[in-house]
Amino acid sequence: MTVRPFIPFDDRRLHRPADPVPEVNETVRMIWDDMIDTMEAMPGVGLAAPQIGIEMRLAVVDASEKRGQAVRMANPEVLHASVQMRQHDEASPNLPGVWAPISRPRAVTVRFLNEQNEIEDRDFVGLWATSVQHQIDHLNGKTYVDHLSPLRRKMLIQKSKKLEKR
Repeated sequence: MTVRPFIPFDDRRLHRPADPVPEVNETVRMIWDDMIDTMEAMPGVGLAAPQIGIEMRLAVVDASEKRGQAVRMANPEVLHASVQMRQHDEASPNLPGVWAPISRPRAVTVRFLNEQNEIEDRDFVGLWATSVQHQIDHLNGKTYVDHLSPLRRKMLIQKSKKLEKR
């Protein structure tokens, strides 16, 4: 089990698009394993590789009740999003101690490269959909606070920095 450290919020790797993954190989599988261990240690329902300093379009999501159902995705992209929205309090270990309600489509269809190096289309609903969209944002160099007003974003970032200094 390898739990990787999270990079700080002001690290530029969090704020620029990650590099596409040309193929799923043993290295990618090992990174996914570490990402799942790290996600479980948070605990959280998803993790994107840039959050731990890896500039690759890799994400894992597990919003199951029992856990152990992680979906491993390379190069995920939303093909379709529902019109119906869902609000959920979102947070990030890269910005500890703060969170904000974010409204996202309730359901999405996502295309990604799976563990077998095959293109897969999968539907996600509810918390699964929220987490997948949150991770794709990270892969695109965005964080959940980018969905907030500039003033609210600034307040949350300042609050997190203040909490870290304690």
